[in-house]
Amino acid sequence: MTPDASDANGPLVGIDDLWVSLGGTTVLRGVDAAVDRGRFVGLVGPNGAGKTTLLRTIAGAVGPDSGRVTVADERVHDLHSKAASRLVTTVPQDTTVAFEFDVRTIVGMGRHPHRSRIGGWTEADTDAVERALDRTDTARFADRAVTTLSGGERQRVLLARALAQETPVLLLDEPTGSLDINHQVRTLELVRELVAGGRAVIAAIHDLDLAARYCDELLLLSGGEAVAAGAPASVLTEPAVREAFDARATVARHPVTGSVSVTALPDDGHGRGSEVGDRREGDAGRVHIVGDDGAVGHLHALDAAGFEVSVGAVNEGSAVAEAARSLGVDTVTVPPFAGVDTDARAAVARRIDAAECVVVADMAVGSGNLPNLRAARDAGRIVLVETRPFAARNHAGAAAARSYRRLRDRATVVDDGDVVGAVAEAVGTDRASDPVAPGSTTWSTTDRGGSHTDP
Repeated sequence: MTPDASDANGPLVGIDDLWVSLGGTTVLRGVDAAVDRGRFVGLVGPNGAGKTTLLRTIAGAVGPDSGRVTVADERVHDLHSKAASRLVTTVPQDTTVAFEFDVRTIVGMGRHPHRSRIGGWTEADTDAVERALDRTDTARFADRAVTTLSGGERQRVLLARALAQETPVLLLDEPTGSLDINHQVRTLELVRELVAGGRAVIAAIHDLDLAARYCDELLLLSGGEAVAAGAPASVLTEPAVREAFDARATVARHPVTGSVSVTALPDDGHGRGSEVGDRREGDAGRVHIVGDDGAVGHLHALDAAGFEVSVGAVNEGSAVAEAARSLGVDTVTVPPFAGVDTDARAAVARRIDAAECVVVADMAVGSGNLPNLRAARDAGRIVLVETRPFAARNHAGAAAARSYRRLRDRATVVDDGDVVGAVAEAVGTDRASDPVAPGSTTWSTTDRGGSHTDP
């Protein structure tokens, strides 16, 4: 995605020496990029790097101090809003909708740039709306008020509105932020279909693994500057991630997808405090992890810190299952896309009973993995990782909310960077009060030579 990356007709989107200030603060500093037709470009970087501002500037919503943005050879900031909206459409991160319009009406708003003042609603408008509803799996609640939907459902409605707008360029700001795992994949697969059809898509994505898996190219922003651009494997290197995110990380190929996978690690490689740093594998204590692919970093960090780790229940072939397999970690698995059945829940319960501490990752919760949450809520000591409100990742309704409140009331709540230290403290406290680890007389772990999938 370098400035000279264009086809014979020139790039669809051109960004030339773009400088943008907001409130007297320079947010973007001389950004150059080009995006061709039929390309999916991911904007990655730490919070405050300028990703959302760049998207808003490309859309014409923010004017640059200097430099220019062109779409289809038109200078976006020279166009009136309706003309710009026929070229570029945006799906924002904020899914708040103030009015109680039904979903079909919201999606129909995407047709506004194509309608004249005197022109009525046409068959082409209806067809565009129905196609957008079908492609985003929102047709089933097309007649419901948008205010009655969950955050993830509203996000899909706004994506449908953008598709109905039928622009050559689609901008997405954290398109998977409030979606469960299933809809994250479905949304990004849909984006790939749009790209295959000739659209250019530019998306700010916080999940580096998803960005590497689905994007053709990445633009890494840090401090408002474009510090790297190109194929994901060339951008997401360990030195680049360390420099941009101020974090240690390992970068490897995912064993299933083959794409780049990034795992963040504690600063010293052993977690916080010397109390666990020099212990041998398993000596630090026994920990069970409940979570989805977002738990991969916790898995690596706790294993590196010397804890004896188990994880589950997780889907076979998922990133967390493959990470556990590569480490030889005891794992409870269920088939791909299957929920946690009675046998798997019993296997999880046995590992939780045996653990001195249970880590519950910041995960999306649906009906399929709700039994994991219920099993964890009665653990002796709980470390709860919370980086997002539970309401934004709850797809299982009131029952899940009740389980989460009960779990949270008993847990030590931490963010991503404090997991190892909190676990070390919980395990230390547990051992001080009881010299025999909970469950140690009734359950023994399998050999660390391979993963265990006892149902």
